[in-house]
Amino acid sequence: MYSLNSILIAVLLFVLIIVANELGLRLGGYYLDRSDSDVKSQTSAIQGGVLGLLALILGFTFSMSIQRYDERSGAEVNEANAIGTAELRTALLPEPYDRQAQTAIDEYIELRLRSAHVDLTHREERRVLNVETSALQQRIWDIGVAAADANPNPVKTGYFLQAVNEMIDAYGSRIDALQRHVPPAIFYLLFVFFVSTGGLIGYSSGLGERRSRAPALVLNLLICLLVFIIIDLDRPRRGVIQVRQDSMEALR
Repeated sequence: MYSLNSILIAVLLFVLIIVANELGLRLGGYYLDRSDSDVKSQTSAIQGGVLGLLALILGFTFSMSIQRYDERSGAEVNEANAIGTAELRTALLPEPYDRQAQTAIDEYIELRLRSAHVDLTHREERRVLNVETSALQQRIWDIGVAAADANPNPVKTGYFLQAVNEMIDAYGSRIDALQRHVPPAIFYLLFVFFVSTGGLIGYSSGLGERRSRAPALVLNLLICLLVFIIIDLDRPRRGVIQVRQDSMEALR
């Protein structure tokens, strides 16, 4: 499902709910003459319970997706801070290693900003970027090691190597945050609930003497809009709602 466009998923879900609603409406109309006030009240009670359960699952899923979005935002800030610290500590290195480290870290910032705009579904492009990132991290680390060998000052070079290590750790944490999504099984459960609820709402409306499709249509539309928001929040670097790169841009 992750390879499908989030707008397409929301539209397909809306169509399925409308179809289920229409089938339920026709089925309710078929049993209209065979039902009484007790059947209608029981159906309304069941419909209220299902809607309450649907609201609970929606709230739980929305909370999961917004939490992952916040984690990605925090990871972007943490990585920018770690890179900035490493760049500041290049001043502790002896010449010419300070200039070499500064240049390499500037290249690293540009590479990380370029990587931030690549869709996660572009696997080959991301693989190449990950290889370049690892090579540049190794290059920065080697400069720090060479500086330590040339001027074995455990305070100055040690501070720089520590900052580089934290920079690499921040990169790993950010990659891990990008890979964390709401489990697909929860989305499938949501879709089953949505379609079933649409059918139940239609059936309940069909049991009435007077019917109106407009309220159910508005409810289904709002549900699908919320589903779109949840899916979009769960798709970093490819949806409408994306993590801003303000910290990295400011660092550059």
